[in-house]
Amino acid sequence: MKNIKSVGIIGAGTMGSALAQKLAQENFQIILCDKAIDALERGVNKIELSLQEAVNKKVLDLNKKEKIKKRIIPSTHFEDLKNVDLIIEAVFENFEVKTKLFKEISSVVNPDTIIATNTSSFSVTELSQYVSNPERFIGLHYFYHAAKNRLVEIIPGNWTSQEVFKSVYYFSLKSGKDPIVTQDTYGFVVNRFFVPWLNESVRIYEEGIATPEQIDAVAMKCFGISMGPFALMNATGVSVAYHAEKTLEAFGVIYRVANLLKKQAESKQDWEIEIFEDVDKRTEEIISKRLLGVVFFVVTQILHEKVCSPTDLNKGAKIGLKWKKGPVEMMKRMSLDKVNNMIKDYALLYKEPPITIEPSYLKLEWITSKIIGSVGYIIFNRPEELNALNEEVFKQLENCLIFFNLHKAIDTIILTATGKAFIAGADIKFFIQNIENNQIDKIVEFTRYAHSILHQVDSSPKRIIAVLNGLTLGGGLELALCADEIYALPNVVMAFPETGIGIYPGLGGTQRTQKRIGKKLTKYLIFTGKHLRTEEASEIHLIDKVISFDEYIRILEGDISNLYPLPIVPIPEKWKEIERKMQNINIDNLNSDTEMEKIIRKKAPLAVKYADLLINDGKGPESEITYLKNIFSSEDALNGLKNIGKNIEYKGR
Repeated sequence: MKNIKSVGIIGAGTMGSALAQKLAQENFQIILCDKAIDALERGVNKIELSLQEAVNKKVLDLNKKEKIKKRIIPSTHFEDLKNVDLIIEAVFENFEVKTKLFKEISSVVNPDTIIATNTSSFSVTELSQYVSNPERFIGLHYFYHAAKNRLVEIIPGNWTSQEVFKSVYYFSLKSGKDPIVTQDTYGFVVNRFFVPWLNESVRIYEEGIATPEQIDAVAMKCFGISMGPFALMNATGVSVAYHAEKTLEAFGVIYRVANLLKKQAESKQDWEIEIFEDVDKRTEEIISKRLLGVVFFVVTQILHEKVCSPTDLNKGAKIGLKWKKGPVEMMKRMSLDKVNNMIKDYALLYKEPPITIEPSYLKLEWITSKIIGSVGYIIFNRPEELNALNEEVFKQLENCLIFFNLHKAIDTIILTATGKAFIAGADIKFFIQNIENNQIDKIVEFTRYAHSILHQVDSSPKRIIAVLNGLTLGGGLELALCADEIYALPNVVMAFPETGIGIYPGLGGTQRTQKRIGKKLTKYLIFTGKHLRTEEASEIHLIDKVISFDEYIRILEGDISNLYPLPIVPIPEKWKEIERKMQNINIDNLNSDTEMEKIIRKKAPLAVKYADLLINDGKGPESEITYLKNIFSSEDALNGLKNIGKNIEYKGR
């Protein structure tokens, strides 16, 4: 398996330049190559403008900006790509242009250099015929804007080796992307249903049913998105939609390009979008039914053909397209009969044979599992929601735990996750909904159930190891604390943010934390909501060791030989000083001007009070249920949960 450190990107347009920026930000060495010097200069300028915008927004400082720029070497010569580990082609979506490029590249680079295409619709297997050693060829389809959008589709061709697949999969994780794996078929997964959705919007306009403004407005409402199909085509290119749909025509009549889309693409003009017009209820219903119909029809085809899993498909829509609900979730919310009737009606519209959605197509696996030797892996796989905990996630976790705990060959269970978070806490929407519906008992019932699952982790006869790959907040940190050992990647951030959003840690945070770091530092973390970097968490022994990304890959591949706690050493003086300050904190009298008391005064007083009582009593995780009704019935809780990220003045009631 190749450890990818250097990347050549061919094509300095919108996609290529954004990709170069993103990979440089993730510490890869980049050669951005384009034979057209003017295109290369434009690409470099785009990167400069984007990085400067980040500096202006205080996302980056000038020093970091300059380091990122130094990792990008512009070039007009393919020969400069000879020794890179990976080449990503990001040129115009034209089959002849791409194949000519691959022939030329093959004669220049090393025979073991991995070559990837960023095609959005062509067959990876067909393109691989123009590459020497086609087993090193693979599809990596990134999404606009590549520096910000986390989705990448990984598409192995018929000859792609398993070693190459694994190399680019782990490269994708290391580069901060959320990969989904798809079979090699035209349009892959996301474009397979997204582009026909765009095309159907044009048909609705073409038929005189509604204007682009009306169609955009209905689509935004129906799919929970910030831009409608016509605005999206203007942003990403009308011709891009046309060429992508043209490739998909091989799938049948439903995919045939709308005449008006062809005409608009050939005009090289954007759609004219005027000020929004009102939509009557009947027209809105027609637009919604057509747009949902095309998505449901195509998605059912994709799942029937086993192009990818329902979970990855849903994830693709939410991460890549920013849809509020993925297609599978939308269908799950309806009855099977209603979904199948919509698919049938849509198929009849184009005289296509209907296809039926099966119940198994709607199964979302938010936790995946695997076994390598004596190691069982439980992997939280809901990155589009930062792996937030809800009842269904806990049910899936329970099923995995029961299976692994009974499995005689397994002696170690690894808890880890996909995406930029390990687990970013519980599903806040669940709390808000039940508070507003005056159903606090449901929150208590959910918490009791969650405690029973965490107890299974805590009391497992197996060695349980939490490997934190990203943001670990609230319930995520509470789950990690149930493990026998905790390891974390360098960029992980850990915190108990609860008192800042009107509640207190309710899944063992006030209890298990003090077993690791003592009562004073537990109070400090919970009362202040302090965000701990990995090194800081290691200093106070909240985690056992910091691991590198390369070590993390070895763990995922079954090698856990590096997982052993470091010898316990005294905590640094700065933390001892914090312990001394916490000793003198009286939460009923926070009147001093010390920085610590100023921070605590901004938190919800009731939440801090109950947390203090629970920490002092130290009666075990289930004791946290004691004050749940009180805290979730408070005005502060609803205010805090509904206004996360905002400055709130809590009332203490």
